[in-house]
Amino acid sequence: MYIVIFKATVATLDDQYARMAKALKQLAFSEYGCLDFVAVTEGNQEIAISYWQSLQDIRQWKNDPLHRAAQALGKDKWYSEFNVEICETIDSR
Repeated sequence: MYIVIFKATVATLDDQYARMAKALKQLAFSEYGCLDFVAVTEGNQEIAISYWQSLQDIRQWKNDPLHRAAQALGKDKWYSEFNVEICETIDSR
């Protein structure tokens, strides 16, 4: 199993962001096999953690056209900086 950790410093979040986040979360589950997805924003810090069966699922998710559009908006509008880490779990108890 793999975990994707997305950490960001928020520049501004708007209604478009809220709609996009909801659509992307649904898409991750329905089309790309996401197993779990949790996101939290506190102050200007955001963290999202998602769980996946394979790196292939993560790659396909990353390259989805809607996700690509969201990535561009994130860079241009919503985040002043962000970081993505992908980790493989060694124990899932």
